[in-house]
Amino acid sequence: MQLDKMEAKSGFTATSTQYGLSKTDIAALGEETLLAREDAYAPYSNFKVGAVLVAKDGTYIPGANVENASYGACICAEQTAIVKAVTGGHRYFKAIGVASSSGALTAPCGICRQVLREFAPDIEVYMFTGDGRYKMTELEGLLPMSFGPEDLNVETSK
Repeated sequence: MQLDKMEAKSGFTATSTQYGLSKTDIAALGEETLLAREDAYAPYSNFKVGAVLVAKDGTYIPGANVENASYGACICAEQTAIVKAVTGGHRYFKAIGVASSSGALTAPCGICRQVLREFAPDIEVYMFTGDGRYKMTELEGLLPMSFGPEDLNVETSK
């Protein structure tokens, strides 16, 4: 996949700053994210979402949204990836890729932002489209003044 950088708009930046993901790394993350999207189960909304977490050790952990006839029981792609990662022993993450079937850049929903915040307050969020476009922002840009374990004076064993 050839990913072209987009102009920075609305607080988004077009290049990775903290973790220095290379153009090759970003392209690979985009490919894996689009593949993860294909595993989505979305018979009600037809809004398929794929997400891929990149652990600090470079491991890719994919997830996809899974809908349910009882809509409240649905789980987002980002949450699926986090649950798989945490139960697989990963606690530190440097990036997440997200792609939907809408054709537009899709950011994580509010609940997913909060779930990501629990484990990776400084994570880089890459939003991909099927036609090779992407934008990157840090979670802080999507969830400013966030609430986390430190607000409860709790030290987690990440």
